[in-house]
Amino acid sequence: MSENNKLVTGIFILAAGIVILLGKWGVFSFLGFTLWPLIILVPGILLHLLYFARRGSAVLLVPGGILTVYGILFFILNFSGGSTVAYVWPLFILGIAVGLFEYDLLSSPRPAGVFLIAVILTAITVVIYGITLMSLSVIYLLALVLIIGGIWLIAGRGRSRRGW
Repeated sequence: MSENNKLVTGIFILAAGIVILLGKWGVFSFLGFTLWPLIILVPGILLHLLYFARRGSAVLLVPGGILTVYGILFFILNFSGGSTVAYVWPLFILGIAVGLFEYDLLSSPRPAGVFLIAVILTAITVVIYGITLMSLSVIYLLALVLIIGGIWLIAGRGRSRRGW
């Protein structure tokens, strides 16, 4: 065996040993569990790159926007332990709206009705997100703001009305 072959074989055996050791330590399962949203995020970014490199039509921005938003949301859910799903689930509707907004903004000629659909989906997201936050614990904050506002109005009743 020549010296060159020994070097290549040695590097291959060393790399195989390191891969096996890292696998036994759980490094690959951790990376797979943590980085799986890249499977969704990377195609979304690639679809955007295809459009901006002038190799695809503006229709690619719809799935590109959706996949990019979903990939980011899944990363947030991964790193928060999944406990934030109760707060961010309405943003999945917003992913569709983002894709449609991009399509409407960057396509030529502008498609009819796409902007209206995107606005409606965004409004639905905002309403559902508000209801979600209200049903959790933000309702206490709203109650506190209303109480403080009521006290402020009652306390300022007899004063002169200069300014606001």
